[in-house]
Amino acid sequence: MSLQLAEQFEENEQYTQAYDEYKKLYERNPKDLSLLERLGHLSMLLDNKEEAAEYYSKILEFDTTNVLAYEQLMDIYVTTDRYKYYIYRGNLHTVEHKLEHAINDYKKAVNCAQTDNEMLNARFVLGTLLEQEGNNLKAIDEYLKVIEYENTHEEVYTRLANLYLKESATGSAVEVLERALKNGFNSINIKEQLSDLYLRNGNPEKAFETTSDELTKVRCLLDMGKKSEAFEKLGQMEEQYGHIAQYHSLRAQYYYMINEFDKALASVEEFSKMEQNSPLAYQMRALIFEEQNDDYNAHLNWGKYNLVRGNKDIAINEFLNAYQLKNDDVNLLNTLAVLLEESGDRNHAMEMYERISKFDENDKKSLEKLAEFRESIGDYRTQADYLLKLYKLDKRNSTVVRKLGEAYEKSHNKPAAVECYEKYLEIGKGNPDYEKIQRKLDKLAHTDMSEDDGLLDKIIGWFNKK
Repeated sequence: MSLQLAEQFEENEQYTQAYDEYKKLYERNPKDLSLLERLGHLSMLLDNKEEAAEYYSKILEFDTTNVLAYEQLMDIYVTTDRYKYYIYRGNLHTVEHKLEHAINDYKKAVNCAQTDNEMLNARFVLGTLLEQEGNNLKAIDEYLKVIEYENTHEEVYTRLANLYLKESATGSAVEVLERALKNGFNSINIKEQLSDLYLRNGNPEKAFETTSDELTKVRCLLDMGKKSEAFEKLGQMEEQYGHIAQYHSLRAQYYYMINEFDKALASVEEFSKMEQNSPLAYQMRALIFEEQNDDYNAHLNWGKYNLVRGNKDIAINEFLNAYQLKNDDVNLLNTLAVLLEESGDRNHAMEMYERISKFDENDKKSLEKLAEFRESIGDYRTQADYLLKLYKLDKRNSTVVRKLGEAYEKSHNKPAAVECYEKYLEIGKGNPDYEKIQRKLDKLAHTDMSEDDGLLDKIIGWFNKK
């Protein structure tokens, strides 16, 4: 019993003997896909399509992307079972990322289904494909047809509810989950999803009746205005739930409701330690600061809230409102500078970098940005001013020295440019553009250029301090 013997039989067109040998090998190695492929192929040659289908189906259990298996199964069923033919063709198109073709195949499979199970399976996959395509309404139609039958699955209800939420139809999502409960799907997942929707819809009483989660019950009590009962429950739960972020968000909500804002902020801080950079933390802080009439921090936190949620334009507006109230917060200025530059408002961004450099003369990033901007608009003299400040902060930075020389050269200040290039050659040995600067220096020696004595004095003054 060997692979060589089986291959020899196959080569000699002794297919029955080859099949028997491969079968023995397969029994010892049932996960060998190459053996399954050979057995499937030989079964087809021996006109045993049922066994061939079994082997190719087995291949798909191990490798759902096996194109050969799908093609062979399609050949097997093309004339005998149109339902299976379209199912396998649909799966092949899915593997090939041809979603539109797969959807058409599954529509045909639905029409060819002979039993309820076949029809339900085909409709469920069709709904999934339509959902992947982004056609939520048609996916909803398919899932609605599936839940008309008793032998459906809980996942169909949860998918339906989520699709309704995407379409901003919260009421329909609630109805679907209520229907799931009525039909016996009373899992924790269904109940908690439903209780959450009740809360969103402003119905904490029903949420309280539905949920089995203790933290959700506290939230329901707070939403019902039963503050004392909620606080008592929180006190009893601290030892068991104190390590959970939601526990501290509920404490923050309680303190906010009774106007104890410092305690509310302290609870938000505890929440933030467990849920870093959470939009909820910024939202809670913003609401608390609004109640404290702290407009600056309110705008600042609304900005951070929207930034985390991806609403960049709204975030910029909130940060600008904060800036109008307090224009010396370097962190805020940096945030605004970056956001404004990313949004294409470069002039406004440079105003922020200018303010940063006034508050912090050692801020290299702002000086670099300002120098780059001045270069981009052809203001080489002002560019040189910023580069000189950078040079003062790091006198061994050969890149800054080179750029400074180039700025002076462009502003026709030959002596200053020469001074910078000479300095560059002193400290920039080994750099890729070292020879290029040498050539520049040689060229400048034979070039007439108007000089700016004021700038020359400035540059010589800086380099004399080295």
